[in-house]
Amino acid sequence: MIDDRKNKVLQAIVEDYVATAEPVGSRTIARKYNLGVSPATIRNEMSDLEDMGYLEQPHTSAGRVPSDLGYRYYVDCLMPARSISPAEHERIRQTFQRKIREVDTLIRETARLLSDTTQLTAVISGPQFEKAVFKEIRLVPLGRDRALLIYITDRGLVENQVVEVPVEVTMLEFQQVAEILNEQLRGHRMDTLPRTVLQALQRELSRYGSLLEQALYFLEQRLEPGERHRLYLGGTTRMLDQPEFRDVEKLRGVLSFLEQEDAVATVIGVDKETEGVEIQIGEEIRLRELADCSIVTATYRLGDEIIGKMGVIGPRRMEYPKVVAILNAIASYVSELNRRF
Repeated sequence: MIDDRKNKVLQAIVEDYVATAEPVGSRTIARKYNLGVSPATIRNEMSDLEDMGYLEQPHTSAGRVPSDLGYRYYVDCLMPARSISPAEHERIRQTFQRKIREVDTLIRETARLLSDTTQLTAVISGPQFEKAVFKEIRLVPLGRDRALLIYITDRGLVENQVVEVPVEVTMLEFQQVAEILNEQLRGHRMDTLPRTVLQALQRELSRYGSLLEQALYFLEQRLEPGERHRLYLGGTTRMLDQPEFRDVEKLRGVLSFLEQEDAVATVIGVDKETEGVEIQIGEEIRLRELADCSIVTATYRLGDEIIGKMGVIGPRRMEYPKVVAILNAIASYVSELNRRF
């Protein structure tokens, strides 16, 4: 247990270090935070907090900085509740006021907004194709021997690929293939689509040859076991603005990690349907490249179902109350907008 005075000292050190990126000394606390005690008393409390593992003392400074344990205690026990500011609210409102017709576009805009408002790197997992309900397929001729296959789900997900088409296939046959596929597949959730449906379609449409084969192969590939993560990043270069990552090796490690989609999906917990905001700090992430980072994530919904996660990756020295408030606000907006798709 930490007594009230130590709580106040620790909170002051965390918030001052977040603001300045400079180790915090007892005189700074006494001068700026009006705790009603002398610098000597504050120094003793800081020494005790260091012995307890909540503070660390960099070799080159007489001041202290929070440890992972200190940050953890702060976010669990000391972090004040914060609402988004009127300016932040207006920026979020204006972003989502625009007409956005596809989920992919919505999520890309959200990643950009989240990064801009927090000044950190944003990452968002999109709804997964397998768990969506089939809505429509379109076949768009691109010339004599090619076409664009477009698959659309109820969540606004759009998947497409260019396929080769026998030259003898007519525009009418393009339309017939699309109509039959839509009639048979519409309303099916992709990860529970019976194989018998695909087999029946194959028999029914066999006369359309390779055009059908490629369409069905595209669907079957997306029904293979294993999740296909759809991740959207915003502001990856924000790391360059943080004093912690002036060390080129540290920066290289973080940027290398951000290029690994499966690793990013794992650490933000794409496959965990946990509720609300989750904060991972430093060594809790269990990746050497992210030892100096924190990750804050929140879930967003379509109706009552959790369909994705959004979050930020930044230094442990981040403004947690602000980040949590912005995440909650944006997640709420996105969940509401998802009802339109």
